[in-house]
Amino acid sequence: MNPKVDWYFAKAGKWQREIEKLRTIVLNCDLIEELKWGCPCYTYQKKNIVLIHMFKDYCALLFFKGALLKDTKRILVQQTENVQAARQVRFTSLKEIEKMERTLKTYIYEAIGVEESGLKLPMKKTGEFNMPEEFQNKLNKSPALKKAFYELTPGRQRGYLLYFSSAKQSKTREARIEKYMPHILDGKGLDDK
Repeated sequence: MNPKVDWYFAKAGKWQREIEKLRTIVLNCDLIEELKWGCPCYTYQKKNIVLIHMFKDYCALLFFKGALLKDTKRILVQQTENVQAARQVRFTSLKEIEKMERTLKTYIYEAIGVEESGLKLPMKKTGEFNMPEEFQNKLNKSPALKKAFYELTPGRQRGYLLYFSSAKQSKTREARIEKYMPHILDGKGLDDK
């Protein structure tokens, strides 16, 4: 157990017992506990294997390369259509976790094996992500914006494309694009300060 991570379990509230049980299960698989993205993250030879996180309606164990696991029990969930490699196992009770303990350990050891083997999931290229029409129009009208956008790292480009296209209404997409045009022109990603 890493004392730097204890605060996460102390603040858990609704999912306290569930995530403490998940912590015990994961640590019994000889992984190193770290704090990443504000969550308990478990690594093997400095590679991310699983992460524990909480949501309003469930807590979850997230497998970073879950898409490469066999998932014989059909328990892995893709959070959203844009999540490429990671998969979650979701829980709403301590009983569920206790009942699945052996299966979870099997999945964790399989995930370690995937990491040891060097397997990688072929990721979608930036060009394969949806380009919102509103943003394409802005790029067509502004050579400086187009140049700045395509000079961003692929990850930053994807971040913008996902954020812009996730708005259901055109008006919202337009507002998001307008708000972040200065960031793009400054060479910054969505979350860069």
